Amino acid sequence: MFRHSPQGSRRLRIVGIAASAFLVVTVAVAPASSAQTPPARTDPTTTEVAAVPGVDEISSSRNLRQIANIPKQGPFNSEGALGSDLAFQGRYAFVGNYEGFVVYDIKNPSRPSIVSQVLCSGSQNDISVYGDLLFLSTDSPRSDDSCASTSVPSTGTVWEGMKIFDISDKANPRYIKSVQTACGSHTHTLVPAKDRKSVYIYVSSYGPSATYAGCAPPHDSISIIKVPLKKPTQAAVVAVPNLFPDGGNPGSNGSSTTSGCHDITVYPSKDLAAGACMGDGILLNIANREAPRVINRVRDTVNFSFWHSATFNNDGSKVVFTDELGGGSGATCVETVEPTRGANAIYDITGRGDGRSLVFKSYYKIPRLNTTLENCVAHNGSLIPVLGRDIMVQAWYQGGISVWDFTDSARPVELGYWERGPLSADRRVIGGSWSAYWYNGNIYSSDIQKGLDVLEMNDWRIWTAHLTKVKELNVQSQPGYLGSNW
Repeated sequence: MFRHSPQGSRRLRIVGIAASAFLVVTVAVAPASSAQTPPARTDPTTTEVAAVPGVDEISSSRNLRQIANIPKQGPFNSEGALGSDLAFQGRYAFVGNYEGFVVYDIKNPSRPSIVSQVLCSGSQNDISVYGDLLFLSTDSPRSDDSCASTSVPSTGTVWEGMKIFDISDKANPRYIKSVQTACGSHTHTLVPAKDRKSVYIYVSSYGPSATYAGCAPPHDSISIIKVPLKKPTQAAVVAVPNLFPDGGNPGSNGSSTTSGCHDITVYPSKDLAAGACMGDGILLNIANREAPRVINRVRDTVNFSFWHSATFNNDGSKVVFTDELGGGSGATCVETVEPTRGANAIYDITGRGDGRSLVFKSYYKIPRLNTTLENCVAHNGSLIPVLGRDIMVQAWYQGGISVWDFTDSARPVELGYWERGPLSADRRVIGGSWSAYWYNGNIYSSDIQKGLDVLEMNDWRIWTAHLTKVKELNVQSQPGYLGSNW
């Protein structure tokens, strides 16, 4: 989820030549130098040292291997058609793309196939599913709410927000409803209503501007959409709670000014949520789905640049926050960037009820250096449902995929990795794993340029994860595994 500039230009459509906060999809860099030749990889499962991967080459630990790849195809196969987030349901994986979304059949993980591709342009097409419904975020000014809309300047009449599709027929998804939201929808999070008759969508967006239509400052809120499951075309915004009445982080020492949230992860069975909100990390009580309340807030003006996303551990006693230093387009896994920057921060949750607090314990960043030709930073990941341990898999853009253990909050350790080398020998092409999630026995990765990857992990430390199967997974709507309320 590339970080955007807080100015009105932040949300220009990124397709084809790709304008917006990260400027262009490809960035010219200087000729190769010693800074572009990092040390070799050390396999965390052995004492062996692997060679640094070259262009399009693969390097991995012994316990992780790729079992399938399906490249982007048709209108989705261009540098500007960026692959984004994933959701899962039964035998299907749903993958967002800046040009729409793709439905894959993953019944056989080693031989996935494309079921359908829906062309519906709009940054960044963050995606989730619930029953027969699919939700798609639009965070760029469009001429209208149709899938045939065009990119327009942000100063005129624009549409952006949430699109809803009927996916009862996976081969023929139908667009049935749109809901416009303030400042669009950069990401969104599904929260089932307690009566299971509706689902709420927490819409995160940010970066207001006085010249941006429908996105004037201040913007310290999220939008909450209620979707009646039997009548989804009646979906509408029912609340716009202000999470930062004091304005949030004003921005200092390289930390971001808070003007909304980037992403929220909810743990519905525990009535808890964690918000990654630009310059602030927050813990929320969501017992009242239409009125979430901030119960604790933390800020890191020394090492964190942009609070990007969050992951709870299974018992809800920890949160991992990510820092999207460089907006996702920068080469931040290099020797000149400290290991505490562009990293994860692990927080323990102490106390009870509204007295719960976030207590910082440590940082985790992948232990391998990348070349300056590779965009790399902490990004989207999920828990691996291992009994009695806190283990997650995580995407790091061109830093690849890392499986790591944070059972000891103060001493996280990597268990395995998988990565490709740079996409070009002479320029930085934005690519790598946007999201890497565990789903029913395998790791699925949405690669920005390379399409869908499926990985298999053979490691005794995660064998209990294979005992857990779920029918549906939206990672930011976090389930409870192994006996917790699903």
